[in-house]
Amino acid sequence: MSEVYDLLILGGGPGGMAAGIYAGRAKMKTALVDKKGYGGQAITTAEVENYPGFGRGTTGPGLMEAMARHAESFDCEFIRDEIVEVDFAGSPKKITGRKDTYFGKVIILAPGAEYREMGVKGEKRLRGKGVSYCATCDAEFFEELDVVVVGSGDAAIEEAMFLTKFAETVTVIVLHDQGVVDANQVSAERAFANPRIKWIWNSVVESINGDGIVENVTLKNLKTGELSDYPTNGVFIFIGTIPKTEFLKGQVELDEQGYIITDDKMQTSMEGVYAAGDCRVKYLRQVITAAADGAIATMAAEKYLHESEGFEKQVIKAVKPVVLAYYTPCDLKSLEYAGMVEQIVKGSKVSLGFLKIDASRNELLTRRYQISALPCLQVFKEGKAAAVQAGMMDKVQVKDWINKSV
Repeated sequence: MSEVYDLLILGGGPGGMAAGIYAGRAKMKTALVDKKGYGGQAITTAEVENYPGFGRGTTGPGLMEAMARHAESFDCEFIRDEIVEVDFAGSPKKITGRKDTYFGKVIILAPGAEYREMGVKGEKRLRGKGVSYCATCDAEFFEELDVVVVGSGDAAIEEAMFLTKFAETVTVIVLHDQGVVDANQVSAERAFANPRIKWIWNSVVESINGDGIVENVTLKNLKTGELSDYPTNGVFIFIGTIPKTEFLKGQVELDEQGYIITDDKMQTSMEGVYAAGDCRVKYLRQVITAAADGAIATMAAEKYLHESEGFEKQVIKAVKPVVLAYYTPCDLKSLEYAGMVEQIVKGSKVSLGFLKIDASRNELLTRRYQISALPCLQVFKEGKAAAVQAGMMDKVQVKDWINKSV
């Protein structure tokens, strides 16, 4: 078996790199695996003005480079490989790439999302020949030419603004009524005030046309049904994203659109597997929210690893039976009850181990063994749960229960 990492991060966008920074600071042996190395969608963004501490003039590539160097400074290892298969059932968890196989005690999924296609005639045929999904990558090819932008969300409007630095005109195709866009108000007002940006309302693209290169688009007016050809040299499409989670089907729970379902600690449906960034179900997909996800996921993963390794050593691999007493510090009686059980175990003629567990701080164990009512006692024999008893008992009852259980 190859070396086993404490944490494997699958994906090198802002969420993955934030996770790498936090994991490195926690002294976890960490590797980040990404086909392109790092950056995600953010590296294709022309300007990032809303990341705290980085004002106007900040570029996506510049911010991603800074994040990567930051993660590397905490010994996060970057591996360029494409993940083709995962197996989260075993321990450690197995990740198969095209180049190698990797093993991790815990996993953070941060594969991000990819650009959504319109699915219209000519789109695939003319991709790279005038059709683009990245203004940062391709804007310079359209200097002093005319282009159209499809979409009216934040990304579409921000990229349209960037394109005006190169193109002669930028025409935004919007399916809404005049003046209605999906972008934030600040970006929208800037775009409306830009003399190089034109607008076509209540319309969608029916096809992209051209002999070898883009020459025009066929537009359909949603109110009249009228079709018309609009001349252009380029088509930039910004209509949302699709999560890159196809390889995770059957491994973690996904919603109907393919986004990973997590709790507020970024925990997926699989124990020891977390998710961060645009790949998960969330309200807002931005660089800052992806980074926040990565930080939360790493702290939860580090806690999980600490708890699971401690439990493995003290209970699962113990040579003698172990009595566990679950309590909550919010309930003095349950705390006193755990103390009474500890004294009984210590005075037992049978050699027993004992572990007092604060249920409020050990969600891993309470979830794994379905401990719902407190206080609660549990006995482990030969690494397996052998008995469980919820609720208060007196000393005689506790002694009898332990003797029967071990």
